[in-house]
Amino acid sequence: MLFAAGLTAAAPARAADVPVVGEYDVVVVGSGAAGMTAALTAAARGLSCVVVEKAGTFGGSAARSGAGIWIPCNPVLLAAGVPDTPQKAAAYLAAVVGGEVPADRQRAFLTHGPAMIAFVMAHSPLRFRWMEGYSDYYPELPGGLPNGRSIEPDQLDGNVLGPELARLNPPYLPVPDGLVVFSSDYKWLNLAAVSAKGLAVSAACLARGTEAALKGQKPLTMGQALAGGLRAGLLRAGVPVRLNTPLVDLEVENGAVTGVVVAAGGDPGLIRARRGVVIGSGGFEHNAAMRAQYQRQPIGTAWTVGAKENTGDGIRAGERAGADLDLMEDAWWGPAIPLPGRPYFCLAERTLPGGLIVDQAGERFVNEAAPYSDVVHVMYDRNAADPTIPAWLITDQNYRNRYLFGDIAPALPFPDDWYGSGAVRKAWTLSALAGEIGVPPAALRATVGRFNGQALTGRDPDFHRGDSAYDHYYTDPAVLPNSCLAPLWLPPFHAFKIVPGDLGTKGGMRTDARARVLRPDGTVIAGLYAAGNASAAVMGHSYAGAGSTIGPAMTFGYIAANDIADH
Repeated sequence: MLFAAGLTAAAPARAADVPVVGEYDVVVVGSGAAGMTAALTAAARGLSCVVVEKAGTFGGSAARSGAGIWIPCNPVLLAAGVPDTPQKAAAYLAAVVGGEVPADRQRAFLTHGPAMIAFVMAHSPLRFRWMEGYSDYYPELPGGLPNGRSIEPDQLDGNVLGPELARLNPPYLPVPDGLVVFSSDYKWLNLAAVSAKGLAVSAACLARGTEAALKGQKPLTMGQALAGGLRAGLLRAGVPVRLNTPLVDLEVENGAVTGVVVAAGGDPGLIRARRGVVIGSGGFEHNAAMRAQYQRQPIGTAWTVGAKENTGDGIRAGERAGADLDLMEDAWWGPAIPLPGRPYFCLAERTLPGGLIVDQAGERFVNEAAPYSDVVHVMYDRNAADPTIPAWLITDQNYRNRYLFGDIAPALPFPDDWYGSGAVRKAWTLSALAGEIGVPPAALRATVGRFNGQALTGRDPDFHRGDSAYDHYYTDPAVLPNSCLAPLWLPPFHAFKIVPGDLGTKGGMRTDARARVLRPDGTVIAGLYAAGNASAAVMGHSYAGAGSTIGPAMTFGYIAANDIADH
């Protein structure tokens, strides 16, 4: 059925109903990492291709991200000497996702991921760096690597995009002017006030920025580099990207998908697909009705950092064409602070020493340094019986004096509107802070007292913070005997409201190892493929390492386009 902003119709979107506005071998919906990788692959295989994008910018959530990419055994890792093998990778992924993801999908991801990275480097200006030390999220499992498998884009000169640079979706957190910062730098930038290496990394970021300016470059890193590099590849290949062109519906003939109906300038038009349609339109994190339908409460659209255009359009269109849906209850969760105007997704802040998270009873309930998705799963699992939404991150002034918090330098005051919104509280005693956040004062004092004693011994028998190598990534190596545990002792004390944030939803159309969309009975919908957050994640309910969203998204986009070309 036709339905989109500005469109009202009560009849199926058939070819006879709307004018044909284009015809290609492959139509890709969405210009994020999945969609642009699929389009780049299709073009390289000699297929005519177009990308249609709802937003007025390209790049989607990928452009906003840190652009970690988790692909075991890829050529960048092997060139860096990472001791990875296909056997280790298969054992690790199987241990992480369990039996909820078919083995052939896991094998497809692991088999084609390295080839995808090599392909992207051969057909775009993108180059990649190993994020050395960014551990797999469960490195103690069989095949896990404590030094990590994640890579990120190397620096890219935005001049390669020409006028298209102005249409790149902006980042979630902009890099300060004059600096060139990689995702792997943030670990050390947090410590610049207390660490010689942190200071050296800060100087290196400034030096890279200065060098780029002297050369007349427009340096891009992280998600800006990933999206920009893929778009540059499409420019070179002559693939059009039509912005402001939202998907309305799929064209289905005799059970096969043969095109897409889009809205361009408010009027619907049909773009025919001779060989196939790839849906890479992202998740449904900004669709309140879908979140209410599928996900646990409390939930909404204000706590996600996903692209605002991600309202499940591709998923719903696929469902109307007969697609089975899976993992709709889940997301790429992470603790977030609901700051005025935007949520702040907490990575380092919850794991640095000198902080702990408490529930509404003033008690700890989780390993604060655990993988961020796991923390939110615990919040939801416990919330009905022992309210944990919101929870509170508690720190002291020693913590504030030592570490960057978001983009606020150590020791500097937080903006007044952070306090005015209720997202942040401050008090000179723990009892007074408890009153500010509505938890029992005696319980908060007891919790901090117990935590302080454990911090001094370097062991957390309650929640095992620091037992995993992953726990120590965003921490302070100068703090001993456990780099992610330190006592809270120096007033004033601070509290930060913690809610279930996310990078995007992870449920969508169920696909097979060839990225083909499946019906509930397991049969294939001919001509329809899905990748990225429009499809149910190959990671299942878990999260293997940094970049477990983008790595599979790009890989299954690559798989989809190759499958179309091969058949």
